Amino acid sequence: MERKKILLCVTGGIAVYKSVALASKLTQNGFQVKVMMSENATKFVTPLSFQAISRNEVYIDTFDEKDPAKIAHIDLVDWPDLILIAPATANIIGKLANGIADDLISTSLLAATKPIMIAPSMNVHMYEHPAVQKNMETLKRYGYRFIEPNEGYLACGYIGKGRLEEPERITEIVIDVFKEQDRYDHFLFGKKVLITAGPTREKLDPVRYISNFSTGKMGYSLAKVAASLGADVTLISGPVSLPEPDDVQIVKVESAEEMFDASVQYFDRTDIAIMTAAVADYRPVNVASKKLKKHDDLMTIQLEKTKDILYELGKRKKHQFVVGFAAETDQLEENAKKKLYKKNVDMIVGNNVLEAGAGFGTDTNIVTIFKRSGDRIPLPKMTKEELSYRILKEIEKELKGEENENC
Repeated sequence: MERKKILLCVTGGIAVYKSVALASKLTQNGFQVKVMMSENATKFVTPLSFQAISRNEVYIDTFDEKDPAKIAHIDLVDWPDLILIAPATANIIGKLANGIADDLISTSLLAATKPIMIAPSMNVHMYEHPAVQKNMETLKRYGYRFIEPNEGYLACGYIGKGRLEEPERITEIVIDVFKEQDRYDHFLFGKKVLITAGPTREKLDPVRYISNFSTGKMGYSLAKVAASLGADVTLISGPVSLPEPDDVQIVKVESAEEMFDASVQYFDRTDIAIMTAAVADYRPVNVASKKLKKHDDLMTIQLEKTKDILYELGKRKKHQFVVGFAAETDQLEENAKKKLYKKNVDMIVGNNVLEAGAGFGTDTNIVTIFKRSGDRIPLPKMTKEELSYRILKEIEKELKGEENENC
């Protein structure tokens, strides 16, 4: 971690004493550390402690401008590779979520463009308060990453969630973040990526629908990894129960018709479209306005075809690189190749959902990538996040090939 720079923002909670140990751990691991403290934080620990450990001046006052050539609070947040707020009180979380800038830390952070990680620390009831939870969700949507607090005995005497994560563990998380950044170069920087994920639901009546077993894990993993590679990601998601990935615009839909409309709407401004969603092929012709009652042993439901999203995008594509998924139970290669050419797409990722480790709802997948060039790339079982990176690397190769042909 030599030469990596961290700006440690320390706000006023009893856990400030842990931040001294954190600054020490980060320094021992080779990080360059600068510390910014709130006035309240200085009531718990003196700035001199952080200065001695970091061997850098500690910053407290917004108006303490030491260099006339620089604006301190702007210069400070331009300096680091990562900004870490630990401990983060309910107060600073609320300020950031609502755009309030009334001290050095809040003013600086609103001007920051570098990655920000937040390690909350507070009373369990404060942490669970709906306003605090709402503020944290807002910041997650803005792209802030959180280091979850521990459960245990709190300074106030309560037992519950709210203890600042231990300095050793925070240091490990920070190191992992930098390793992840080093692993993934930002080869999708500036690319607009459209991804569909999850199932669709086609209503029968107010309480029933037709759907499938898709959980959306593959699409959500692709969105997460694409964003980490620098892409501007729009994720069109059917109904799933997954945490929203950071730095991703999410468009929530329910039916195949809604997913079709959203896909067409965003497609023209897209560079890469990856259609992982398991869209229903059929929907009921008639949707009952009231719950259908049991009456006979047999019930007949008339179905009609839904619009084919991949086929429509294949017709519309100009500069876009379009990827489809083929979830099959037999004749994988034949069906995938047929889909590749019939839908006029650039790549098909096919898998046999009956194969162990490759079906719906798993954390792993086993796929074969089929390209229009005729290349066939079988991949072993791997996590969906690892597979996402491999798929995106194959897309990058194809795009680079097109660029070379046009030179």
